Amino acid sequence: MFRRTFWFTAGAAAGVWATTKVNRKLKQLTPESLAAQAADKAIETGHKLKDFALDVRESMVRREAELGEALGLEAPVDPDLPVRRHFAVEAPEPVGPDRALGTTEYRTLPYNSYNRNEDH
Repeated sequence: MFRRTFWFTAGAAAGVWATTKVNRKLKQLTPESLAAQAADKAIETGHKLKDFALDVRESMVRREAELGEALGLEAPVDPDLPVRRHFAVEAPEPVGPDRALGTTEYRTLPYNSYNRNEDH
């Protein structure tokens, strides 16, 4: 009698356990759950890429400083040398006399297009 009760209880417990596992797996495979998992992975990947970009930027700045020291770029400039013009991309800065009126022109880099199909 006890043997039958033991095996009946063991079978019921195994059935409940298997049913619970199957239901959990089915809930994980619903479209909403799959979309949430994909979104979480995308956010995680974005954070990893951001961390990588910050590490690259930090290493780049450090290496540029090392090269500047090695090449003597931090040395004082001789005032007799002519000044070279450097073009850099900067935030737009109002230029011109009409700053107070709100009509401003913005500095831009020189642009020479060599695209022959541009006029067609």
